[in-house]
Amino acid sequence: MVSNIIRAKTQRPAAAKQAPPPVPATNSTPDKPQVRRVIVDEGSAGQRLDNFLLRELKGVPKTHVYRVIRAGEVRVNKGRAQADTRLEIGDEVRVPPVRLPEKAAAPAVPPREFPIVFEDEHLIALNKPAGVAVHGGSGVSFGVIEQLRQARPTAKFLELVHRLDKETSGLLLIAKKRSALTALQDQFRERETGKTYAALVIGEWAANKKVIDVPLLKFIGSDGERWVRAVENSLDPQAEQAKRSISLVRVAQKLKGYSLLDVTIKTGRTHQIRVHLAHAGHPIVGDPKYGDFEANRAIARGPLKFDRMFLHAKRLQFTHPASGETIELQAELPPECAALVKAVQP
Repeated sequence: MVSNIIRAKTQRPAAAKQAPPPVPATNSTPDKPQVRRVIVDEGSAGQRLDNFLLRELKGVPKTHVYRVIRAGEVRVNKGRAQADTRLEIGDEVRVPPVRLPEKAAAPAVPPREFPIVFEDEHLIALNKPAGVAVHGGSGVSFGVIEQLRQARPTAKFLELVHRLDKETSGLLLIAKKRSALTALQDQFRERETGKTYAALVIGEWAANKKVIDVPLLKFIGSDGERWVRAVENSLDPQAEQAKRSISLVRVAQKLKGYSLLDVTIKTGRTHQIRVHLAHAGHPIVGDPKYGDFEANRAIARGPLKFDRMFLHAKRLQFTHPASGETIELQAELPPECAALVKAVQP
């Protein structure tokens, strides 16, 4: 049997080695997150507690935020509070420690300024380019609002007032104060704003077709994507779930094989203009979801290489949230859109 013990040769005992000094014990685990006490400022006054926490605890799932509120771990002025509690200036909010599993580092958000149409201490109106999302999510790492915050690190408050599709260019409002955000969102909710879009559609639009009043229904397709369809038939099994949607249409220019339209929306449904115009038989040029794919491919490969959707938020009217003044803003067509209109002149 082979022994695994190796006997040392007999020799004079060596001097005993001095043991190294003991190493002080260190805590190898990272510091535990600490309770924070946040004082509500003007930028958060009037906000619901749950929304306030979602901003303070970036990346924490909503379910966890509501769980810590129900458990009483969140306190407002040392008392328990509900998710819908409205915060006031000077309130002290106890934000509990929350540890999240480590994730791969998110891609850095590059700072970016966008063309400004109007700005004061209450709001910004910018001209969003096509192909840029308004915010991150659904596979998009970042959008206009994240890039603008990076570009303006000293800004205390920057929030989207409304949204535009990624493929749509044009006027977009950003609030610089909580009071401006709520006042402007109320106007959008009550349809007290005037929003007009320029849309280039395939074919000749009938000049007497000025109103599209067709309900729209949102649904998730087999591909997992969000879609919208028109529900004109009251016998449709999902007719009751569809929401009334109204678009006003005016022919701005008759072109060779196309029509340039001004579309004013009276309701703000998802993809409203895109679906209404396609349902009427005149899809928007370049629309990747509801458009004429063969026609889109042909125009993208043509001399102008037009490879975006021709939908542009050109006009926006609203009441200024502080002064009460009526503000009317205009954003000219982007150069690529203007070039296409010129190319299809009759």
